[in-house]
Amino acid sequence: MLDYKPYLNSAKRLLALAFRPPLPLERGLEVKYLICGCISFLLFSFNDLQAQKNDLKVSVVQRPLTVSINSFYTGNKQPLQPLRFIKFPVGTIRPKGWILKYLELQRDGLTGKLGEISAWLDKNNNAWFSGTGRGDHGWEEVPYWLKGYGDLGYILKDQKIIDETKLWLEKVFQSQRADGFFGPGVIENNKQNKVVKIPDLWPNMLMLWCLQSYYDYSNDARVIPFMTKYFKWQASVPDSILLKTYWENSRGGDNLYSIYWLYNHTGEKWLLDLSNKIHRNTANWSQANNLPNWHNVNLAQSFREPATWYMQTKDTDNLKATYNDFYLVRNIYGQVPGGMFGADENARKGYTDPRQAVETCGMVEQMASDEILTGITGDPMWADNCEDVAFNTYPAAVMPDFKGLRYLTAPNMVVSDSKDHAPGIQNEGPFLMMNPFSSRCCQHNHAQGWPYYEEHLWMATPDNGIAALLYNSSEVSAKVGNHTGHTVTMKQITNYPFDENIKIEVNTSTAVNFPLYLRIPGWCNNPGVIVNGKVVDVNAKGASYVRLENKWKQGDIIELKLPMKLAIQEWTKNKNSVSVNYGPLTFSLKIDESYKLMDSKASAIGDSKWQANADQSKWPSYEIYPASMWNYGLALSDKPAADQFEIIKKSWPKNDFPFTQDDVPILLKAKGKIIPSWTLDKYGLCEVLPQSPVDVSTKEETIELIPMGAARLRISSFPLVK
Repeated sequence: MLDYKPYLNSAKRLLALAFRPPLPLERGLEVKYLICGCISFLLFSFNDLQAQKNDLKVSVVQRPLTVSINSFYTGNKQPLQPLRFIKFPVGTIRPKGWILKYLELQRDGLTGKLGEISAWLDKNNNAWFSGTGRGDHGWEEVPYWLKGYGDLGYILKDQKIIDETKLWLEKVFQSQRADGFFGPGVIENNKQNKVVKIPDLWPNMLMLWCLQSYYDYSNDARVIPFMTKYFKWQASVPDSILLKTYWENSRGGDNLYSIYWLYNHTGEKWLLDLSNKIHRNTANWSQANNLPNWHNVNLAQSFREPATWYMQTKDTDNLKATYNDFYLVRNIYGQVPGGMFGADENARKGYTDPRQAVETCGMVEQMASDEILTGITGDPMWADNCEDVAFNTYPAAVMPDFKGLRYLTAPNMVVSDSKDHAPGIQNEGPFLMMNPFSSRCCQHNHAQGWPYYEEHLWMATPDNGIAALLYNSSEVSAKVGNHTGHTVTMKQITNYPFDENIKIEVNTSTAVNFPLYLRIPGWCNNPGVIVNGKVVDVNAKGASYVRLENKWKQGDIIELKLPMKLAIQEWTKNKNSVSVNYGPLTFSLKIDESYKLMDSKASAIGDSKWQANADQSKWPSYEIYPASMWNYGLALSDKPAADQFEIIKKSWPKNDFPFTQDDVPILLKAKGKIIPSWTLDKYGLCEVLPQSPVDVSTKEETIELIPMGAARLRISSFPLVK
């Protein structure tokens, strides 16, 4: 910055002389010099201001460009399509605020303690822990749990969890045979030494992801040759017997993703031949108007396979296939709020009401797909959907203390009991209650949900920058800038999604130039950006990124405001029902919840087993019943949404946990009427939605709506009443 004082003094003297009588020569020269000085001042100050202004380059982009390659973090190697965003190694991001609280609850609850209570994680005679692949139990449960459990330890730097993870992974390393196969199962050979049968490769796909996270955290040199040897074995398996059973065939995309992960670390070209083999033997997720199967977890997980394959083919038809799958499912079964769809176990024709549910497995797999697709495509729509599921659907699927979960959760759900509600929902059994043993898949697979979400709060960009993608209080320390690299720490402070303000602080030992990307959600128009107290004109209107390139220095502050507005979403294909949104939050009717303590062992689902010495008293199960009326329709008019709802904002909860009825920091007041004919049906579920508008004679009342994620009983799709 210039020292303006001498130039200002000259300007004052010049003004004083300008109003004097005609000047002698020497005084005229002084005026001349003063004029020159003032001109110099104007020129230098203008250039100085321009330099300051030009340090900050602002643009709004739909995707990050991929013309450059990140110098510090592993993205896709040629000839693979470059990634738009690159995942940081696990542990790079440090959680704060409510996401830290959630991860701590997960550590102290079901995820952290599952190894002590689940029979499927009992080390005794466990095929995953034997070191030989032999045992009387061991399929998907161990790697399902370990995916989230290990990452949870790396994120929280919890040495107990890290050590336990290593115990299991040591046994995985030991289990690899000379030909490269590893894990449970014995490969059978006939006398001619030809493979006639191989075990289901699905659980191995999961364990590969555990190893990838472990490598990112530890750089253990054994991981790369271990995976290389295993994939060489896969390359030797004839197509006629590869990926032929149901789960592995549906989910071959997970195997494909791991092949690319290894290729990006080694560059060995034969891996791309193997990826072609895996793709052609995986179920066809590129059909125009159909899917290989309609299992809810397969839908949420496997639909991304064509987009994964697109990274190699660069054929946009592959990419379009993933988008087509996403919208195909939601057009038929996803006419409901919360980012998911109704598929109970399998989506069924005619069962499209918002009382149809989705597995907790499906929720966390959808979040993982959204996170991966954000990296592949750069499309902010995937991050929007991830937040929709994470904020509105997933939190209600678990108990607030994270010691129990629900196998199935629906947008409209007014009872959560241990009864069999089939065929209203497809599953037969106590699938709606909160139970620490709510099916062996979700019981273990839930673990990945919040750790994977936390790992994608920030991502690296091809131009050696950083992107804030999923907003939450956190810190990231990452290398940025030119090819030599400099580590900066970006600290994000926010109560998003319950608040529209996000603050980012820059911590760096020296000034460094790099771009910072801020995701603008699709629901947000006219976001506000302030850099170091100065308003920045961004002119962004949803579903984009604000790119701020600057020579960032210690103490710089970026403030982002994502103005949240009330919006009414119409579901014309689902009886003209509506849902109410405020920014990324969807709201549900506040239903008083009555919890009934149940016997966890007696109510455990059949394939969920306790360890012999598990203390049941520490792991209660609950039925939840409504203690207030739930069958309300909304009484709306033609007025703007802002004129029909009252927004009540409360103080932030002291425990940093906003997903309970008592602690939500925001609620809405609305007008509604009881619909007497809308009751429980013969299956014990809320009857399907009546066609809106419903003509009723009941009186209009003031009702409260709370964020959907805090409502474990809820009506989120509302009928309209006259």
